[in-house]
Amino acid sequence: MSTQVLLRAWLFLIGLSAASALVAHELSDVLDRRLVGMLILVLAFAKSRVILTWYLGLSQAPSWRRGFQVVLGLYCCVLFGFYLL
Repeated sequence: MSTQVLLRAWLFLIGLSAASALVAHELSDVLDRRLVGMLILVLAFAKSRVILTWYLGLSQAPSWRRGFQVVLGLYCCVLFGFYLL
């Protein structure tokens, strides 16, 4: 895996983390808390996809990546359900 690919992935993770902080800090007063929670979970899911795809090298194994993404997606849905309770 090239250094440039990892650098781009790292920069993307920094951007997603900044977006999570921005949503949590700035939008929590403007939007409904359920929507803010969902946005933060979606950003966390996007970060997990970047980590799985580029840092763990699952871009070379699409079926494994798809399996992990399905499990993580279901886990995020369960977490969101608990958040709504």
